[in-house]
Amino acid sequence: MPRRTAVVRLKRGKEGRARVHPWIFKGDVADASEVEPGAVVTVVDAGGRFVGRGFFNPRPALCCRIVTWEDEAVDARLVTRRLAAAVDARVADGSVPEVGRLVWSEADGLPGLVVDRYGPVLVVQCLTLAMARRRDEIVAGLRARLGDRPVFSLDDAVTSQLEGFAPAAGWVDRAGPDEIVVVEGGVRLAVRPGVGHKTGVYLDQATNRTLVGAAAGPGDVLDVFAYTAAFACHALRGGARRAVCLESSPEAIVGAHRNLELNGFVDRAEVRAVNAFDELRRLDRERTRFELIVLDPPPFARSRSAVDAALRGYKEINLRALRLLAPGGRLATFSCSHHVDDATFAATVRDAATDAGVRLRLLDRLEQPPDHPVLFTVPETRYLKGLLLQAV
Repeated sequence: MPRRTAVVRLKRGKEGRARVHPWIFKGDVADASEVEPGAVVTVVDAGGRFVGRGFFNPRPALCCRIVTWEDEAVDARLVTRRLAAAVDARVADGSVPEVGRLVWSEADGLPGLVVDRYGPVLVVQCLTLAMARRRDEIVAGLRARLGDRPVFSLDDAVTSQLEGFAPAAGWVDRAGPDEIVVVEGGVRLAVRPGVGHKTGVYLDQATNRTLVGAAAGPGDVLDVFAYTAAFACHALRGGARRAVCLESSPEAIVGAHRNLELNGFVDRAEVRAVNAFDELRRLDRERTRFELIVLDPPPFARSRSAVDAALRGYKEINLRALRLLAPGGRLATFSCSHHVDDATFAATVRDAATDAGVRLRLLDRLEQPPDHPVLFTVPETRYLKGLLLQAV
């Protein structure tokens, strides 16, 4: 039997959603007295009936994340089981993929935890106080399933501040390699643990990079918000003549040059240290044309209150890109803001096409890969949406 835990009582009528969705907000809670931040709590409905068990933190608006709907202990053994199950779900052809996401937070029953693999190295990102306090358990569980690999901790500074813990950034107990070169669809990409955004590479775009690169054709490519030029590298490998990459982050620009060098594309690419919005306007004034344009911006809407501004930003970059698109050219456009749904994003791109006077054919809808699984009852786990369009 699980040991006794503090109790969080829900307001009447809030238990229905809590039985299928792990997020509980402060407005859902009737009472949560004497609960230590980061502690395991038992969630009950207004009548005292068991709902689930999870982690509680009174600091953020999202104050509780349910880990299990069974009356079981939330302890190191549960964490180890969930880690093993997450890894096992990604086994292909009898082995764990060399590169990819191994744990995707709520989608793998470990809310607030992300684990990525880059060859011999595992990168652990804790997004909640509760997971940060269990880092040793997490590392032990990963090594029990995957062997004694070097582990790099790379917590997100914004979420850690919100949750109230100091973000970890560094090797857990021994140093691993300064750089790992991974291969993605024939393209070589450099990963430097602790340098740049996310955990090293935007793994959620891996499938889309290969698909878009294969559709590049022999023309010129514009990679907007290029980060480390992975889309450009795939397009050049797919036969593109030349690529122009727009990026403002100095760290990302260094990574872009490194990836272009690794793939022998230095002479066929240009990396411009510019603001993407400003450069799109300048290229429009010059009437420059490209056969493939990739728009992969950062999340414009990090909260619901930012959606209107985000939609204006999405419309602006898509309008400018469409005006730069050569006849018959392709546009791969993305949103990674989960507050902007598919229909709204598609309508925004459609409005941009109307204003630009460009007729478009839908070639494909682009999504996050299977190693970023989606829970149907937790729509927030599906956040990446994209369209591959062709001017007609």
